Amino acid sequence: MRLCKGKATLRVLVAALTLATGFGAASAARAADGHFVLISHAPDSDSWWNTIKNAIKQADEDFNVETDYRNPPNGDIADMARLIEQAAARNYDGVIVTIADFDVLKSSIGKVTAKKIPLVTINSGTEEQSAQLGAIMHVGQPEYVAGKAAGEKAKAAGVKSFLCVNHIATNTVSFDRCRGFAEAIGVDYKTSTIDSGQDPTEIQSKVSAYLRNHPNTGAILTLGPTPASATLKAVQQMGLAGKIYFCTFDFSDDIAKGIQSGTIQFAIDQQPYLQGYIPVAVLAIAKKEHTTDTAKIRQILEANPKFKARLDTYGLAPSYGPKNIRSGPGFITKANIDKVIKYAGQYR
Repeated sequence: MRLCKGKATLRVLVAALTLATGFGAASAARAADGHFVLISHAPDSDSWWNTIKNAIKQADEDFNVETDYRNPPNGDIADMARLIEQAAARNYDGVIVTIADFDVLKSSIGKVTAKKIPLVTINSGTEEQSAQLGAIMHVGQPEYVAGKAAGEKAKAAGVKSFLCVNHIATNTVSFDRCRGFAEAIGVDYKTSTIDSGQDPTEIQSKVSAYLRNHPNTGAILTLGPTPASATLKAVQQMGLAGKIYFCTFDFSDDIAKGIQSGTIQFAIDQQPYLQGYIPVAVLAIAKKEHTTDTAKIRQILEANPKFKARLDTYGLAPSYGPKNIRSGPGFITKANIDKVIKYAGQYR
């Protein structure tokens, strides 16, 4: 009996060791090569960021890393600053952050870089601000560049005057979009821009009034989905659909229908998927290669077959500056609208 009991005990021990070894091997196989955090300024209610969250998940899988997503539930920038300080205290392998308010956030972000934690900035803010904060790079859409690229398309179509419908005039960077467009076609953006407010009825009324008072307006530029929808109504009610050159920033169902009908020539797309995927990939490469050399990081990223496959599948096209990677401007037109609609809200 004692011998049998010993054999049974031995079998139990062997089984336990086998299971422990197996679990250990499985855990090792699943262990992430890096642990990062992306902190945005977006409130919980902002569904636009779902595309970025999906991109983070795919980048984690492609580069075998783990990235937490953090944001202030109500979009409070002071809360965001505290999240950044918490990230610095946790000693992540890398931090990704939006520059929602440079003056408010620079002190908190400084606590990240003071601990030599690699930093990538995305979305809001400028490339110059990113450099001041000590980031490896900025991934986003330079607003002046985007506005000018849109204006160049309009100029090629013969546009010589325009109306910029600015619903976010409290954000000084928004005027860069209007200014870029204006300078491309050779006019003064200040006399071509209205502060429309954010109420759709008010926007529609102000746009209609401007077009009545300036009947020779050649184009309209709206800066987001809400003013685009309201302006569409104004244009349709005034019988100008298809007769006035109309373009907009960002994307929505109404904008998609406007492009399909020919009322809207194109939407300027900042390709948010790239703002989630690229920074995670950059931090993963930086950690693996022990480098912050942006040229080397970009070379490795551009050669990565999984990254190239994502771009091809979703119809995305980043552009590359001397240091930074620009997620936009991309352009949604009749030529690619079907692919964009297919992936809208998930990867576009």
